[in-house]
Amino acid sequence: MNRRYEALLVLNTQAKEDNVKEMIERLESEFEKEGAKVEQVQKMDKRHFSYEAGPLDAGYYVNFILNADPRLIVRLRTKFKLDPDVYRQHYQRLEEKKEKTPKKVAKSK
Repeated sequence: MNRRYEALLVLNTQAKEDNVKEMIERLESEFEKEGAKVEQVQKMDKRHFSYEAGPLDAGYYVNFILNADPRLIVRLRTKFKLDPDVYRQHYQRLEEKKEKTPKKVAKSK
């Protein structure tokens, strides 16, 4: 059963500022290679962290909206933990898209 997820990835672009587009395309292909269907990619630009949590003080934020099996999220989390380009990652399940149904019109007397 596939569900909708939001995957927020913070990329380590230190000394790789020119390769951001290629990094995002590679990550998108990694999602699809594992079996996830990417609906949307939102590039949120480079932002400074509110506090230093390690060797970096800024990262490039990218938000992926995807459809995937819940077991696949665990695999993706493990895979990207080993990826040197991915500094942080967060996954959140989204509500399913609801199709708008036409409102019923009351019958006049």
